[in-house]
Amino acid sequence: MQKKKNRLLMRSAILVILLLAVGYTLYAATTKESREAIKAGQVAPDFVLTDLGGESHKLSDYQGQGVFLNFWGTYCPPCEKEMPAMNSQYNVYKDQGVQILAVNVGESDYQVKKFVDKYKLDFPVLIDKEEDVKQAYGVFDLPVTFLINPDGEIERILKGELSEQTISEHMEKIKP
Repeated sequence: MQKKKNRLLMRSAILVILLLAVGYTLYAATTKESREAIKAGQVAPDFVLTDLGGESHKLSDYQGQGVFLNFWGTYCPPCEKEMPAMNSQYNVYKDQGVQILAVNVGESDYQVKKFVDKYKLDFPVLIDKEEDVKQAYGVFDLPVTFLINPDGEIERILKGELSEQTISEHMEKIKP
């Protein structure tokens, strides 16, 4: 009698595991489209985020300008290394119609403010607390940069740390 009970329990556990696996597979298959990353050539998804000063920034308000849209985190060493180069190039290109929007992903205002103060960053640093914009752009690894042309289309997606020369070359390409 005890052996039958153990066998029934074991079979029930296996059945539950199989049902969970099938359920997850179906869920993953039906939500795949919403999780796919956007690609070059597509219109950049519009968003509104607030910077550290409380000012709202809407991507579509930058129509007619090139936008260097960078996703980053304070905990990311490559992000930290590219920030001074981004700041330098921002000061070169901001009056030529190319803007930088740096989107911090999911961190507190305090952490981000400390980082911005440390590097004396001049460009708008936006906070994506709920990570909605990160999801809309299909961002998984940091840093990643989306080069958006004056028509609002994604020209190129750059993954990983960028050198100052690379930043300059790409800003030149999205300049109006």
